[in-house]
Amino acid sequence: MARLAHHVFFTLKDRSEESVARLVAACQKYLGGHDGMVGFEVGTREADYQRPVNQDYDVSLYTVFVDRAAHDAYQQAERHLQFIAETKETWAEVRVFDSNLTEMSN
Repeated sequence: MARLAHHVFFTLKDRSEESVARLVAACQKYLGGHDGMVGFEVGTREADYQRPVNQDYDVSLYTVFVDRAAHDAYQQAERHLQFIAETKETWAEVRVFDSNLTEMSN
């Protein structure tokens, strides 16, 4: 089975440092440590990265699950749903990219 990467990019209505820090803290509180999660990272966009391919967003979330079933369970988990309920009003836009990961070759 392929591991599944779940990438989420949040653009906030209020793009202040304080609002960004609150969303990062909420991600850390609610979204890490779920069953079947083998990777979790949350971060902010570096303003100095001005290449044309670097998209505009405020907070990025990167999680990896052992398989799609673990990802699907995460989507319905109480902590994940609580995160959405508590933060969705702060989002101007959310982009989600899910992908199956290939095994590394040597």
